Amino acid sequence: MTTPQILSFAIIFVMMAAFVSGRYRYDLVAAAALLLALAVGIVPFDEAFSGFSDDIVIIVGSALLVSAGIARSGIMEVAIKRFVPNVSGVRSQLALLVIVVTILSAFVKNIGALAIMIPIAFQFARRSSVSPSIFLMPMAFGSLLGGLMTQVGTSPNIVVSRVREELTGTAFTMFDFTPVGAALAAAGTIFLMSFYWLLPVREKLGGSLNEAIDIKNYLTEARIVSDSTVLGKTVADLMKLSGGDAIVTSILRNRTMRMTPLPDVVLKANDILLLEGDPEALDRLVSQGKLSVTGDRVGGDDTTSEMIAIEAVIGESSPLIGWTAQRLALYDRFNVNLLAVSRHGERLDRRLAEIQLRLGDVVVLQGNAAAIPEILRELGCLPLAERAILLGSVRKGIAPVTILALAMAATAFGLLPVSVAFFAAAVGMVLFKVIPIREVYQSLDGPILLMLAVLIPVSDSLRTTGATGVIAGELAKLGTILPAPGALMLILVAAMAVTPFLNNAATVLVMAPIAAEFAGDLGYRPEAFLMAVAIGAGCDFLTPIGHQCNTLVMGPGGYRFSDYPRLGLPLSFLVVIVAVPMLMVVWPMN
Repeated sequence: MTTPQILSFAIIFVMMAAFVSGRYRYDLVAAAALLLALAVGIVPFDEAFSGFSDDIVIIVGSALLVSAGIARSGIMEVAIKRFVPNVSGVRSQLALLVIVVTILSAFVKNIGALAIMIPIAFQFARRSSVSPSIFLMPMAFGSLLGGLMTQVGTSPNIVVSRVREELTGTAFTMFDFTPVGAALAAAGTIFLMSFYWLLPVREKLGGSLNEAIDIKNYLTEARIVSDSTVLGKTVADLMKLSGGDAIVTSILRNRTMRMTPLPDVVLKANDILLLEGDPEALDRLVSQGKLSVTGDRVGGDDTTSEMIAIEAVIGESSPLIGWTAQRLALYDRFNVNLLAVSRHGERLDRRLAEIQLRLGDVVVLQGNAAAIPEILRELGCLPLAERAILLGSVRKGIAPVTILALAMAATAFGLLPVSVAFFAAAVGMVLFKVIPIREVYQSLDGPILLMLAVLIPVSDSLRTTGATGVIAGELAKLGTILPAPGALMLILVAAMAVTPFLNNAATVLVMAPIAAEFAGDLGYRPEAFLMAVAIGAGCDFLTPIGHQCNTLVMGPGGYRFSDYPRLGLPLSFLVVIVAVPMLMVVWPMN
């Protein structure tokens, strides 16, 4: 090997060891690896930041934003209530998520299928009081397995079809991948549902102060209006929407009559409900029940003014102390709505407008985003660490689903590249106000995107220095002494091993010609070997960097680099064990 090739292997090895150790955060390790590669000369200076324009970075960033838009719309909560209202066990929830994302990935790009299902995973995790990390990595692996079943499921299948056409004059067709891919998907899905416990339970990395806020006794009031989904239904029906995290403390009917909220009480138009619970549960009640928390007070023209809700503590010099919102004419004087109040150690049972506010009360105020900081100063309130408070916000349920469906259709029919389609979908989420502009960059996972961008030129050094050629030469030597199953397994394992350091499409471009030549030298037909390359390139279960689906769940799941092999290594063995005999049956080598 030449000196550049040795240096390239050495830097990759040191970087992987640092990733696995977990001592330093992954984006810092990747940045240091890039600087080291620049210092020793295996990455040219003019290529140092080429990764920032790579399609993979655009795809992952766009998918994060699209997934956030789907989650914010609340459409997935409605879907869960409608289609799977009784799925409560963690294993049952995991089975549903993995099976659906696997099947979807066969017909749409696997990262699109995963983006659709991530919000549902968070809903299930919240419902079962478990970490989302239990669901997200198995879903990512399921999306990779599902992509193996058809030509359009994943990029390696498309690329290997093109390579076969160049080599033999005949491309693989849409469902040539299905027999082997379906067997792998079925075996892999059963494995993921049975052995998900191999994963450690993680929480999202980079937690902020807002995660320390644990206020569960907010009081808010909501009115039953003409288009409320719970109009004419019972209190028990309404409570099902909260998942047990909120309660109705009282019902006011005809303005004066206060009713005990018994489960069988039928809700009528203009009933005012006093609700108590944590902000997310209250938001689910209000949004899914289509209740009104602000009446006709919207703080101006809601089509041009961005309305936000913010939590704040009443300070010692606040003019709110000793006053009610009604007596102070809070909305008329300050143009803000009082949405909820929480008082430590005390249950509030009066209407919001009639609660006499005290020092230390936590309030949720809704107002214009530009004006709210000045209003808080004027009211003597100290804002809490910012977190998403959706109570009372306008939801757009159809728009995000339509945008994502159009993006996936454009990629499925080859009208647009995946990067362009998902970037357009991300922009559409903002243009149609599915996600407020102020929340766009909060939805992007900066450390993940930085890691991807700086790793691309480092990983590409294996190709530019000729190190992949060295690998090919060693494979050819080893293949001559192996029987047919061993030779096929060698190509499959080699493709799996190379994928983390090249992207999966690049792995096929590098490995497919090697595999075809390898097969020819040994006197075998090339189809099984080309299929093995596609399977290996599509099955990176060992790292978060070989496939964008793995990268997409790393931040939300709080995973460490070393978590992926815990579940991924035995799954990789299973893929090899199932794929080799299936390939030999479906694609005879002689």
